[in-house]
Amino acid sequence: MKSQNYCIQTKLYNKVLLTSHLIRFNMFKTSFIFSSLAVLFLFASGCSEYSKVLKSTDAELKWEYAQAALDSGKCFKALPLLKELVGLTRGTQRAQKVQYNYAQAHYCLNDFYLARYYLHTFAKTFPNSDLVESVEFKAAICSYNLSPNWSLDQTETILAVQELQVFMDRYPASAHRDSSQTMIDQLRAKLEKKSFESAAIYHKIGHYKSATIAMKNALKDFPDSQYREELQFLILDSYYQYAIQSTNRRKLARFNDATLAFHTFASRFPDSSYIPDAQRIYKNCVKGVETLQSEEN
Repeated sequence: MKSQNYCIQTKLYNKVLLTSHLIRFNMFKTSFIFSSLAVLFLFASGCSEYSKVLKSTDAELKWEYAQAALDSGKCFKALPLLKELVGLTRGTQRAQKVQYNYAQAHYCLNDFYLARYYLHTFAKTFPNSDLVESVEFKAAICSYNLSPNWSLDQTETILAVQELQVFMDRYPASAHRDSSQTMIDQLRAKLEKKSFESAAIYHKIGHYKSATIAMKNALKDFPDSQYREELQFLILDSYYQYAIQSTNRRKLARFNDATLAFHTFASRFPDSSYIPDAQRIYKNCVKGVETLQSEEN
């Protein structure tokens, strides 16, 4: 069972990495632009000392300056130096620290796409490092920060939830567990609102059959949703509206669907503010069924 759980975690983690690789080309372009702009800005500002460090062939000097710049929050200064040092130190004892700081520099600049990519790269390159737990948590924070407003595409939000869940499963005793759960709850609330609004729009535009399907799916995905009362009422109203728009041959079955939806709603939310409207719909359904049956006779 433990091996199976690990495989599931690994697959989710690989999905996160795959998403990062899909945007790798654009990220490298962005990285180049960031580095170039940083250098141009600092040259234009007349930073002669920094210019000398950039031009220097002394890797130790570049390293010391980059660390000092990063520690003081001058991430634009650190970034181009660390980018060069990543290549210069590859395969050496310093490589781990340099690559970690390079990821940190992107994080410091709020460049969360590139920060996440290089944090994942670090964890993959140095899997036995003492920094891996911290790195994976920070990568998850990047995904959290990349989650957009609920009204936009929620691919990044889903990715963030997955990544935070993988982190919690991988490090169950982590000091970051509570904050990870808080972020997951916030992200799920965003997905919940997206699900509700996407379903409700079908009702607003009069696509009542699609509305009932979407609302039922929303309740299935989020059974404890804060919108469940409204969703249940809209399901009832959608069934009713769909019935009255139907041909006589199909009205009976659809009025019956609405009647069942009323009983479900009334039993779950007996004190709801929607009860008067629900009862009105129910009475109309009963009258509709009686009218249809009398016409058949």
